[in-house]
Amino acid sequence: MLPITAVTASTQPGVASESLLSRGKTATASSTESSAFAAKLAVDGSTTTRWASREGRDSEWIQVDLGSSANLSRVKLNWEAAYGKAYRVQASANGTSWTTLHSTTSSDGGVDEIAVSGSGRYVRIAATKRGTAYGYSLWELEVYGSVGGGTPPPTGGSVVDVSTGAQLQGALANAQPGQTIRLAAGQYHGDFLTQKAGTAAAPITLTGPSTAVLINDGPTGTAPACPAPTAGWDSGYGLWLFGAPYWKLTGFTVQDSKKGIVLDNSQHVTIDGVSVHHTDEEGVHFRRSSADGVIKNSKIADAGLVQPGYGEGVYLGSAGSNWSCHGNSGGVDKSDRVQVLDNQLGPNIAAEAIDVKEGTTGGVIRGNTFNGRGISGENSADSWVDVKGFGYVIENNTGSFSSPGTFANGYETHNPSSTPSFPNGCGNVWRTNASDLGGVGAYAVFISSTSKCAADPNVVHASNTVRNARTGLTNVPVTP
Repeated sequence: MLPITAVTASTQPGVASESLLSRGKTATASSTESSAFAAKLAVDGSTTTRWASREGRDSEWIQVDLGSSANLSRVKLNWEAAYGKAYRVQASANGTSWTTLHSTTSSDGGVDEIAVSGSGRYVRIAATKRGTAYGYSLWELEVYGSVGGGTPPPTGGSVVDVSTGAQLQGALANAQPGQTIRLAAGQYHGDFLTQKAGTAAAPITLTGPSTAVLINDGPTGTAPACPAPTAGWDSGYGLWLFGAPYWKLTGFTVQDSKKGIVLDNSQHVTIDGVSVHHTDEEGVHFRRSSADGVIKNSKIADAGLVQPGYGEGVYLGSAGSNWSCHGNSGGVDKSDRVQVLDNQLGPNIAAEAIDVKEGTTGGVIRGNTFNGRGISGENSADSWVDVKGFGYVIENNTGSFSSPGTFANGYETHNPSSTPSFPNGCGNVWRTNASDLGGVGAYAVFISSTSKCAADPNVVHASNTVRNARTGLTNVPVTP
């Protein structure tokens, strides 16, 4: 078992006294073995009840909502026999953007006592490597600290008001942690790039009304072999974050560009309430290991006007054939744990509304509305969502299709063989999704090559519903 370890993640006032904050609070998890092993049983104060994840998956998590922000001092994990060998202890103010307070790759089970320094309302144990052949199981997850504290969000960050393209370019090039760049209404023409990083405690914000419109009239110049900021080359991207973690993008519009918003090696970026439309290719791309991001409450339509086969709405990761450019995490584009929440995607997205690429894991696709009108069918684009990653939760989405367009199934999985070290297209979960296939689509959820996922099958719950299907809900047995 681990000894008590002093870990400092951020500047934090000393905690005079600590209390057990997690007992009886709301707990959720990426999966459960059954209702008898629900997440809430890890915070009920009993060492005879426990949470257990599904067996056979390395990427799982359990989190607890403390109810309010707290200064965190200690986390105690009482493992059942199925323990986590590698995991991270993370905290969040909002349940979407996470800060790692502690990580290990060498736990040996038993009771792990971990001293931490940080703040947040939510605490998550994100496990990445099992210690046994089973899943993960905790008798108790205990979080200690003091309520009502926490490092407050920065209130003294400067505000930079911009109203021209040149001013916006300058503000992006010189942005500082905690700063807010505020767009006035109007059109902004130019190459909008930033390589400035915010921090967890002081993210950088770019905000404006929907009538603040970013337009890139490029591309121009000679493109490098792999996309990277290069003198004399305009990417044509509406907004490009390159090596720029911890940004918040809110409210404005991106249109009439080669690509909409592109994130490269830019973790913990939140896109909220943004509109992206009329792009030559994809609308929003989390690329080059842009992990732990969120896109929510946003609208994407009319993508793929020039390259229909590459006109995805939201693109997570990169195809294995592009890892030589974008695989900056051990040769893999690990744009992991991205959450796609409550967005309106479509119509006239020529490729998939969401394309989940191989090698990525742990994301959530929840509460979105998919309008499949205008799907092109090019480059196998014939569904709302194509899942080639693993360990995703797809739930509470609503999808519809109407002509014109090419439509095979609502959701599909594929198992690219170019990356055999990953369980591509396996271990994903669908629940409580409502699908109207317009009398054209065959299945709401089509699972391909089930034999390739024998060790980590995809799960389609009976809570999913379908209307106007040529064949039915799914081609695999449903799970109650």
